[in-house]
Amino acid sequence: MRPVRPPTTLTARLVLTTALLAVLATTLVGVLTTLAVRQYLTDQLDRDVATSLERVRRIPPAAVLDPGGPGSPASPSPQDADGDGRRGDRIGPGDAVGSLTALRVPGVGWQGFATLQGSDGTAVRRSLDAAALALLADVPADGRAHRVRLPGLGGYVVAVTRDGAAAAGLPTADVDDVVAGVVRAVVVLGLVAALASAAAAATLVRRQLRPLREVARTAHAVAALPLADGEIALDERVPARLADERSEVGQVGAALNTLLDHVAGSLEARHRSEQQVRQFVADASHELRTPLATIAGYTELARRRPDDAAMAGVALGKVEEEAGRMTALVEDLLLLARLDAGRPLEREAVDLTRLCVEAVADARVLAPGHRWRLDLPGAADGSPDGHEPVTVVGDPLRLHQVLTNLLTNARKYTPEGSTITVRVRPGGLTVHDDGPGFPPDLVEHAFERFARGDAARTRQGGVGLGLALVQAIVASHGGTVSLRSAPGDTAIEVRLPQA
Repeated sequence: MRPVRPPTTLTARLVLTTALLAVLATTLVGVLTTLAVRQYLTDQLDRDVATSLERVRRIPPAAVLDPGGPGSPASPSPQDADGDGRRGDRIGPGDAVGSLTALRVPGVGWQGFATLQGSDGTAVRRSLDAAALALLADVPADGRAHRVRLPGLGGYVVAVTRDGAAAAGLPTADVDDVVAGVVRAVVVLGLVAALASAAAAATLVRRQLRPLREVARTAHAVAALPLADGEIALDERVPARLADERSEVGQVGAALNTLLDHVAGSLEARHRSEQQVRQFVADASHELRTPLATIAGYTELARRRPDDAAMAGVALGKVEEEAGRMTALVEDLLLLARLDAGRPLEREAVDLTRLCVEAVADARVLAPGHRWRLDLPGAADGSPDGHEPVTVVGDPLRLHQVLTNLLTNARKYTPEGSTITVRVRPGGLTVHDDGPGFPPDLVEHAFERFARGDAARTRQGGVGLGLALVQAIVASHGGTVSLRSAPGDTAIEVRLPQA
């Protein structure tokens, strides 16, 4: 036999719990009511027995020696005679038990009778047999009510006077019948309450959980969307009326909407990353294709004219130049790949002031037509260059590459006579120029790979990886890079952790 599994749905569990609580409450009320009714009826019966005991004490002993004699107040009628001619000496199937009276007769012992109600409605007195009298003799003579079950008569509440001379009793059948009726009513009411509460709970729970089912439908609709690849339009959301966090269902709806917002943002970021990777591969291929085509062309030219030494020298020079260009591009790509992979860099104290002094000195040699300026912190006694050193934590080789790329970018994309200023302050540096600036639509993408703005600046070589390398190196140092550009006012600020 398979075990009965409990209901798994929240609706079924709530309905079952409500029905069980209703049954429990009804049972508790019924038990308390039954006990109260029984106690009340029992106390009333005890008081009636005490009243009967006072009456029995005044009965003469002769009245109990011949309870069924002629002329007695409750002598049996001829219809109640037994088959052997005796009157009132046993209970018929339709008789009901009435009061009990007993006296201790001197020289005889306990004698008594029970008043019966015959099937025809007449009163009959039946003498108590020896077994009933023996049970009466065992009842304590304290004038208080005691429960006794008499053979052939049933349950009685009996009291004996303190002198042990008289006893009186009343049957408990009426009390038992009333209590049994109360129990039956409680059981019926309990079943009705359980069914009614289950039906009401089912209706109310379904109505209250309807918003939760709508939230579940939203989740299922999102789960059915193809999210593996491509651009994903994740527009499914829980309605605002179901996202009010003041209710439990609203908290679930708001949490699901927050989750969907995060998922949508992650999917958009993934799609942008995929597009950037594709664009990166395409741009790298394009940049490599040009020098490769040049090398192939000059190699073919040298092969066709093997006797022309001058042409061979030009071809070799061009091949060497394009090979160097490809080498620089591949090295930049490898560096970006290492930085993206999170490879650790050197961590040591670097004098940023000295790096800037050296980089600007090199730039003056390469581009004497530009005006180069240094804005360094105030002089400090004992410093080698007469200026206060600014120390940061990082890789000196990579930080030098950051400076070189920034100055090269400013030199290449500004006309001669432009002023380029390198300002060093604690925690970073700024490279400023008064050239034409970045195109407005390029400012947001200036640090992306292969991003170039040839329309605003004169292109003098490069593949658009300089600023991308700057951002990658600075980010690997735990710093940030920001760009502000307008015609005549372009500044790139680099923030680095201080030593």
